[in-house]
Amino acid sequence: MLAWAVIRPRGWPEAVAAAPAAVILIAAGAIPAGAAGSEARQLGPVIGFLAAILVLAHLCDDDGLFRACGARMARSSAGPSRRAVPRRLLVQVFVIASVTTAVLSLDATVVLLTPVVFATAARLEVRARPHVYACTHLANSASLLLPVSNLTNLLAFAASGLAFGHFAALMAVPWLAVIGVEYVVFSRFFASDLNTGDLNVRPRRDRADDDGDTGLPVFTVVVVALTLAGFAGASAAGINPAWAAFAGAVVLAVRALARRRVAPADLVRAADLPFLVFVLSLGIVVKAVTDNGLGQALAPLLPGGTSLPALLATAALAAALANVCNNLPAVLVLLPLAAPSGAGAVLAVLLGVNIGPNLTYTGSLATLLWRRILAHHGSSPDLGEFTRLGLLTVPAGLVIGVLALWAGLHALGG
Repeated sequence: MLAWAVIRPRGWPEAVAAAPAAVILIAAGAIPAGAAGSEARQLGPVIGFLAAILVLAHLCDDDGLFRACGARMARSSAGPSRRAVPRRLLVQVFVIASVTTAVLSLDATVVLLTPVVFATAARLEVRARPHVYACTHLANSASLLLPVSNLTNLLAFAASGLAFGHFAALMAVPWLAVIGVEYVVFSRFFASDLNTGDLNVRPRRDRADDDGDTGLPVFTVVVVALTLAGFAGASAAGINPAWAAFAGAVVLAVRALARRRVAPADLVRAADLPFLVFVLSLGIVVKAVTDNGLGQALAPLLPGGTSLPALLATAALAAALANVCNNLPAVLVLLPLAAPSGAGAVLAVLLGVNIGPNLTYTGSLATLLWRRILAHHGSSPDLGEFTRLGLLTVPAGLVIGVLALWAGLHALGG
């Protein structure tokens, strides 16, 4: 299943291999039908949440939110000093990519923001490499803040027993700390790109950047903000936050349909039903593999408790497993083992599976998708460079993030 997801022969979706694999395991008795049904019911709200967020992000893009972000990045980065433009743009990319990942999920950053960053770098006539690398790194490591930021977060949120606000409060400082580590490393690693500027060349202005379509879509921003507030309110009221995501998507969808800006088929495609089937099938397959020996093999490696050494070891194991078999299977395997130790251990797993994938291409599906987007723009990443950058950011980010989590657990409880 994972090999198929990485290679995607002829562009066929991940579900083509995943659904038959799940059916075969059920038919072979590797997982009883009742256990598979229980896993499906457990993943149902998570998958519904994911579908709503994907539609919400698509509608935000359709309404021009990401084009407006690109125009704002260009305006904020331009200035009298050409040599400062690349660094100013990197700051803008870090801010917008981190917020986009946190609020609209990492998929929005990889799929919707990365092409905008390419276009903005071309408009400002700076090297795009540090800025597009920032998109994939922040899609992973900046997805720590909210339960909606990543599918792994949704799974961890369900296993942690925390309220939405408590989850965000515990992850806020690790989120900021990891982003800070990424920025420091990027500033040094890409120094030659960021310090290069032609003083005799002015930023190129495209006609598309000067029209009235680059204004911030206020209605869309308000709906997203209210949806975000709804996540916290629903969680506090004991209601599944997926309903808040669904409500936000419905509001934007009704408006877009009324304006004939999208068709119903567009919304179905945005929900990415084959990927949702893949997630459901993957959950069943991982459950079968875990019950048939993998869980028993990993259990002795996972320390109990939430002491600092235990949290560090848990995060390191999660990061290693994410790079071996992708972060989605890794979190599905480790959450049942970590949950008895409490929410702190669950969040340590989350740190590992969100930061760790920046080390290898196969660490997360988002990184694989990012590679395809770069290839489409004629700028395929270099494996050696990607790995060296990961070796500088991942260990440092894990240590700093776990320290911040450990301090937050002592200050806020969890």
